Parts: sequence; C-alpha cells; structure tokens
Amino acid sequence: MASKQIRVIQFGLGPIGAGVARAVAARRNLQIVGAVDIDPAKVGKDVGQFIGLERALGVKISDDATDTLKRRADVVMHCTSSSLATVEPELAAILRARHNIVSTCEELSMPESTPGGAKIAKRLDALAKKYGVTVLGTGINPGFMMDTLPLVLTGVCQEVKNIRVHRVVDASKRRKPLQAKIGTGLTVEAFKQKAGKSIRHVGLTQSIALIARALGWRLDKIEETIEPVVASQPVKTEFYDVAPGLVTGVEQFGYGIRDGQRVIELHLRMCVDAGESVDETWIDGTPSIHSVVTGVHGDLSTAAVATNCVRRVVATAPGLVTMTDIPIVSAG
Repeated sequence: MASKQIRVIQFGLGPIGAGVARAVAARRNLQIVGAVDIDPAKVGKDVGQFIGLERALGVKISDDATDTLKRRADVVMHCTSSSLATVEPELAAILRARHNIVSTCEELSMPESTPGGAKIAKRLDALAKKYGVTVLGTGINPGFMMDTLPLVLTGVCQEVKNIRVHRVVDASKRRKPLQAKIGTGLTVEAFKQKAGKSIRHVGLTQSIALIARALGWRLDKIEETIEPVVASQPVKTEFYDVAPGLVTGVEQFGYGIRDGQRVIELHLRMCVDAGESVDETWIDGTPSIHSVVTGVHGDLSTAAVATNCVRRVVATAPGLVTMTDIPIVSAG
C-alpha cells in the first residue's frame, strides 16, 4: 500500500480512546485533525496534552460532533461504547459526513450476532456504500486474539474439525472501568444479580460467529456462560482492595454448536488475580495446531490493532466489513 498522510478524527477520549489517540499520534503517516468527547472536563484541552504527550497537537477537544465531523478527514477512530444499538446514531452521523470508521465497539465486530444487530448492520452497510466509505469494528478481543489469530492459524491446516481458545487476562493493571465491568470487589450474590448485564465481557458471541462465517460453518446455536472468579486471599489493585471471598473477575465460556457438537469453544478468564496473561489456541485438524502467546496487553494492544487497521480500512471497498474482509493486519 502506498504510504500517505491519513487525517484522523478521534471520537471518544475515555481510557481506550486516549490510548488509540496516543498510538495514532505516534505514526508519521497519521495526523489527528479533530477530537470529540462529551466530558466537560476534557472540552477545550489540546489533544496532545490531554493524552500525555510531551507536545501539543494544536487540536482542541470539542463536544460538538457535528461541527468536528465537517473537517476534512480520512477516518474516524470511534471509541465510545460496547453497545451497537447505543452507537448506531454516532456511526450514522460519521458515515453521513463521508468518513471511514475504525471502531472499538465490540458488538460491531460481528453485528449480525447481536440481538437486533442484523437490521442495524444492514442500515450501516447501506449508509457506508451510499457515501463511499467503510466501517469496521475491531480491537484485541473481539477483533484479534480469539478470532482473527485462530483463523490465521488455520491457514496451515488442510482440514479443521474444531477450534478451542483459552485466554487468561491479568486485569490488575488495567483501567478502572474494565475492573468494574468484570465485577471486581463485588460479593458473589451481587455478581450473580448483574452477571450477563452490566457485569460481563462483551465479545465471545461475536468472535464465535466470525470464526464460523470465515470457515463456512453453519452453527445450530451459540451459547455463553458466566461465573465469578473468587479471591482466596487479599488482592489489591490501584482501584480496589478485594478481601477473600469477594469477586476478582469473570470466567466466561462461549460455545459454537454445529450438528450437536461444540466445534468452537472460547474460554476467557479475566480477573485481578489471574497471574501471567496467556493466549492459547488449539486447532483439531490436519495437522492439529497448538499455539501459545504471552505478553499481549489488552489496552495497549487494542489501540495497536485499531491503529494498524487504519490504512486497510481506508483502502477497502465501501460498506460494513469485518476483520476477515480486510488485508492481514500488521504493525505500521
């Protein structure tokens, strides 16, 4: 792909959005030309100074999305919510402004797998094609570790019978909203009342659906379960002191079932007492594959994946796409 200066608007400057903006600002071929956030405490600040750079970028954070989207830009980095229904109006406004989109909305990574998502996907796809731009949902999970990476590994297989992925995430040094989202510090009873609602990792269903689509598998159904991880000893993070017996995170399983068999199994253990983070993939096939990856940092790597998708999305044909529709993502 030819290297050119790509103009970027950052839409949402929470912890993930700020991380994405830092990754974008570090690239010579990317230039931040606008920034949007509704938090009054952020409005009017220089983006560079707000995200912790040693230099100002000469771009002020605005709460006026309509005005900011009028600027000449190639892509909008959208980082506001996990909910597809919640972000649809934001995405629609960006598309009508004729900007490509890379979004960290988890449900956008495979929208048809979300209740009501197929209709939203159809509307977004039509808008994107109407205005000649492309929209992608991505991140580290969903977006890469539990879907794109296993699919890439199947490239060395003549046959695939089933896929298993086991992901352990040390949440102890992650952002406060994530530690809250996995139920850190709750009682087991409180966890169970909120499990699957405000307490859950969003993305296993989307990852299963993406894998199945890429492999041409028609699933009977997708199932998910969620249970608390409970502290056996005191655990302290920057944001929480967790006593023994309280919750330190989530243990979630997702199953893709085909002809009555579990052909896709995703296991996520995300907690503040997880120990070393690790990602393992087993592919039962010809040949069978076992991959072990360590060192992936959820927040840094989410920003990396989103940023590394920019050139691919700008160069991809208009419409709503997934990670299996764009060229293989690599750094740079």
